[in-house]
Amino acid sequence: MHKPRLQLQTSFDIAHLQFLDKQGQATQPLPDFATPDWLTYCLRQMQLARMVDDRAVKLQRTGRLGTYPSTLGQEAIGIATGNALMAEDIYCPYYRETGAFLERGVLIEEILANWGGDERGQNFQHPRKDLPICVPIATQMLHAAGVAFALKYRHQQSNQPLQVAVASSGEGATSKGDFYEAMNLAGVWKLPMVFVVNNNQWAISVSRIAQTATQTIAQKAIAAGIPALQVDGNDIVAVAWAVRDAMQRARSGEGPALIEALSYRLCDHTTADDASRYRSAQELEQAWQWEPIKRLDSYLRAQDLWSDAKQQDMERELAQVMESALNNWESRTPEPATAIFDHLYAQLPAAFYEQYDQLRDEQAGAERE
Repeated sequence: MHKPRLQLQTSFDIAHLQFLDKQGQATQPLPDFATPDWLTYCLRQMQLARMVDDRAVKLQRTGRLGTYPSTLGQEAIGIATGNALMAEDIYCPYYRETGAFLERGVLIEEILANWGGDERGQNFQHPRKDLPICVPIATQMLHAAGVAFALKYRHQQSNQPLQVAVASSGEGATSKGDFYEAMNLAGVWKLPMVFVVNNNQWAISVSRIAQTATQTIAQKAIAAGIPALQVDGNDIVAVAWAVRDAMQRARSGEGPALIEALSYRLCDHTTADDASRYRSAQELEQAWQWEPIKRLDSYLRAQDLWSDAKQQDMERELAQVMESALNNWESRTPEPATAIFDHLYAQLPAAFYEQYDQLRDEQAGAERE
């Protein structure tokens, strides 16, 4: 069959960013913000996030927390993203975001209370404007697009500085229609929005290769006319640079961007999962060699900025922080049984009056005993 002559209309490239390689060696000069103080702070925060995760998993295993999604091996993405946000920006998170929550000022005891089923949920002290954790896959992307539209509209009406909405997700969310719809809106309306995708290689038990034929997750943004960048998600400097740059461009009115952060989920999907059923021990062992904390630790030691003594001091300090948070969590006044209704309805429907009264009376009886 005769093949007609075709004319190329467009083409695209996806760039990859890395500052620290798998051995913790610099591949290029670090950006100005990556000072020794900032780097050691990030090491502390990643270790704190890992400590919170470890304790939360143990609490779940002993029946004191509900299902919990660990961020083990992915701490650099959350810490770098949360660190890049300004107080006035709005974060629209998915559920695997312990590090970002810590950077946004959420208390450890509040994180534990939320996953422990406290009816006050995500009524965190700080920040008051961020959206709640989104468990349904990818729906937070559409929420973020709506938030970004409102921010742009308010900026146009008041001429106040433009705020940015940042939405996080796993790579599995990019297979959902909500993700594509949100990107389309963001691209068409040139919204001040940044998509941060944690490509940790597994959407529960489905590998990235099994769920998409694209070579990269980043290139999915091209169809929406959105700039995209792939970064080494275990290199906290690279993630921080990418998010900061995307947010600055969005703040300047240049519209949205998508960042694909390559990482690996060293843990089960949640405490309700057993990843050994679908991935090999060899694959997991290999991934441990390039996890983010080990990488930054190696770099700092090579620069004479870290030592065993400093590490031991940090571990003692973090242990005290964790112990204090646990005490605060355990001493929280429990919500009454009727709270399941109090925080759900502004005005209780008549159909629930009987159940409400029954719960209230049962609790009152229990307290008298």
